[in-house]
Amino acid sequence: MRLQKFMAKAGIASRRKSEKIILDERVMVNDKIIKELGFKINPDKDIIKVDNKIIYIEEEKIYILLNKPVNYITSVSDQFDRKTVMDLLPDIQQRVYPVGRLDYDTSGLLLLTNDGDLTYKMTHPSHEVEKVYLAEVKGIPSEDQLNNFRNGLSIEDYVTSKAKINIIEKNNTKSLLEITIHEGKNRQVRKMCEKINHPVLKLKRIKFGIIDLNGLKEGNYRRLTKTELTYLKKSHKEDKKI
Repeated sequence: MRLQKFMAKAGIASRRKSEKIILDERVMVNDKIIKELGFKINPDKDIIKVDNKIIYIEEEKIYILLNKPVNYITSVSDQFDRKTVMDLLPDIQQRVYPVGRLDYDTSGLLLLTNDGDLTYKMTHPSHEVEKVYLAEVKGIPSEDQLNNFRNGLSIEDYVTSKAKINIIEKNNTKSLLEITIHEGKNRQVRKMCEKINHPVLKLKRIKFGIIDLNGLKEGNYRRLTKTELTYLKKSHKEDKKI
């Protein structure tokens, strides 16, 4: 990329004005003053300075909602060459990363972005947002088991916060539960269902705060709306009493 084009993309000035800045010997590439207007740089490797300050091209922020199928790893790559969620985003040119994770055998709502600040905020333990799951489980939980689930369960080295759980459908051998939690520990929903002796057969996340799949087909994705993005960027901690 020509140096003046890079400067313009970095918001320093128009290309014409950037050329004047170069001629005024105010631009350095890898600590060497550049006077040549046609000088080409590698944006990924070279360090460009204007008035001794490093400049960058700010990457366009992108926010993706994916309906993840099972048998996909929530990762950018996998050492065992399994399919990853990135394989479902062939048209996305920017390098994006999952916000949190969904297990290999769990489907549903997954957010991906290249906004590192937002990712940090959303995955920080202090950030509480309701996550809703549909869980097909073995057997039919009793009312006592449902109440134990709602009031918190002792799992490994922690006690889960209060949760919501309701039976949506049931038959002789299994039932479909709607479960709402606002934590995000590893395989938490599965462990909670196991704790009340009704192991998960299938699990799907259908909602994250105000964001839901809303007809998005499995394996497909869309960009977040302005309303959804504003919701995610709220700086205060959600105080959910469930």
